[in-house]
Amino acid sequence: MARSIVVTSGKGGVGKTTLTVNMGRIFASMGLKTVLVDTDMGLNNLDVLTGVENKVVYDIVDVIENRCRVKQALIEDTQTTGLFVLPSVHSYDKSRVDAQSVRAVTASLKTRFDYVIIDCPAGIELGFHRAVASADEALVVTTPHLSAIRDADKVIKLIKSYEIKKISVVLNRVRGDKEYSGETITAADVSEMLGVSVAGVVPEDDGINALSSLSEPCKKRSDGYRATELLCRNIHFGSGAIYDAQRKYRGLFGGIKRRMRKIV
Repeated sequence: MARSIVVTSGKGGVGKTTLTVNMGRIFASMGLKTVLVDTDMGLNNLDVLTGVENKVVYDIVDVIENRCRVKQALIEDTQTTGLFVLPSVHSYDKSRVDAQSVRAVTASLKTRFDYVIIDCPAGIELGFHRAVASADEALVVTTPHLSAIRDADKVIKLIKSYEIKKISVVLNRVRGDKEYSGETITAADVSEMLGVSVAGVVPEDDGINALSSLSEPCKKRSDGYRATELLCRNIHFGSGAIYDAQRKYRGLFGGIKRRMRKIV
């Protein structure tokens, strides 16, 4: 059965869109036909991060206003077979697109794909409600900073007012050395504070940063890729396995790495 998951956050800049792209590529590499839906009208970035910006002919608004069929608006990812992007529009009167229209597009995509991943605008304005109303499940992305967690808490409370089957959190941009030394909160702390389970932990990683800054695909041997792969397997199989950000900083060699991070 197809699953529609909205990836959202209360605070901008927490890595939500980058995580969406990496999740899509990993799901597709697992043999699961996946589509990424950009619902951020006017500030869309999925087409840029997936490298399909110059291939866009139709967008989600064209589909909604019957200028094309949904199949015509889909663009296959440049890096991964089986991953498609439904781009958003660069300039548009956002109030002309309602939640029911986006929900109809999502329902159509669920007949063609295993996973429909909806990239939600940051904040809690109209775009947020439009995206959340179109999904069956929600992933709330936050970083281990109190301001981001506070905003995530507000978002979770809003999501609970919708018919969402499952809400979970992804703790992004985690510094394992800081966690180990007690200088930042852990996934267990976040789960307790927000009252929902943590589906995955993704470390601060240069490979992931390269995707967000240069649109370069995340290297499969990087910590960030492995962590996101664990997240995807947890979502799909319910494995419960979560990346241990502290592992490489334990023991004698871990102490050396911690000191080197402080110097850098």
